[in-house]
Amino acid sequence: MSNPLRVTVWNEYRHERNPNHSASHVYPEGMHAPIANSLREAGMEVRVATLDEYDHGLTEEVLANTDVLTWWGHAAHHEVADHIVDRVQARVLEGMGLVCLHSAHYSKIFKRLMGTTCNLKWREAGERERIWVVDRAHPITSGLPEHFVLEHEEMYGETFDIPPPDHLVLISWFAGGEVFRSGCCYNRGAGKVFYFRPGHETYPTYYDGNVLKVIANGVRWAAPHHGPAPVFDNQAPLEPLPAH
Repeated sequence: MSNPLRVTVWNEYRHERNPNHSASHVYPEGMHAPIANSLREAGMEVRVATLDEYDHGLTEEVLANTDVLTWWGHAAHHEVADHIVDRVQARVLEGMGLVCLHSAHYSKIFKRLMGTTCNLKWREAGERERIWVVDRAHPITSGLPEHFVLEHEEMYGETFDIPPPDHLVLISWFAGGEVFRSGCCYNRGAGKVFYFRPGHETYPTYYDGNVLKVIANGVRWAAPHHGPAPVFDNQAPLEPLPAH
């Protein structure tokens, strides 16, 4: 029997601690709580890390014992220390999976791994979002209907300034007319990165069963596969070379 996936759920955890912010009522235990609980119910070993912990909760020991890291941030991207971004990037290139949620499109780590601005259109109007499966053979869409609806969400719209995804698995349509690439998969070094769009802090998105299924599927997809280690630098020939 294989060991359970080790997941670290990272959350900025600022909005929910402000009693004057509506997120504190929508997610009284933090936005990380329903995500972590769902992943535990799926049989994964889960820890939570937040911005205001030492090293943002992402010490070398924590990351060394993390198979997949999920990331939600919004108002304090700039407070994430660059040496922690370096540390997370190194682990992704080594094989750790990364699942970036909603406004984590603008996190330092996602922009670092994409190499673009990762900017987009947005509008907070509580409008309807319909999320369509566009690759029904991909593991991330396993068990989903053809499409599902979130009655109230923040709009993100194209153009989304990211590299073309290695796999595009989900797209969103909004009541205001915009569309968006909302489920994007990338390979970076030995690691995998999945960006999933929904999750504005003032809406109960992370209680939705389909959203939680996508996150769990994304974590499984991004898990390390432990292929052969790369070899770099000057090498002796494997076969005899002809004499010159």
